[in-house]
Amino acid sequence: MSIYVGNLSFDATEQDLNTVFAEYGTVKQVKMPTDRETGRKRGFAFVEMSNDAEEAKAIDELEGAEWMGRTLKVNKAKPRENRGGGGNRW
Repeated sequence: MSIYVGNLSFDATEQDLNTVFAEYGTVKQVKMPTDRETGRKRGFAFVEMSNDAEEAKAIDELEGAEWMGRTLKVNKAKPRENRGGGGNRW
């Protein structure tokens, strides 16, 4: 399971998120996607913790919480959709 964290401040770092989520258990990984063209953060992240119980507790506690001036959106991450490649296929 992975946690989706949305509505992040653009000033937030992976280390900031690691610190916040470490209060709920062991953080295995934090990923903050960036825009391919500009390299800027996109305002969301994915956090993976060591077990489902820790992730569930973090989601329950942090959903709707105020952090760095923003109201967090925290929930179970959905599997990535296969949007297919661009281009024409005949």
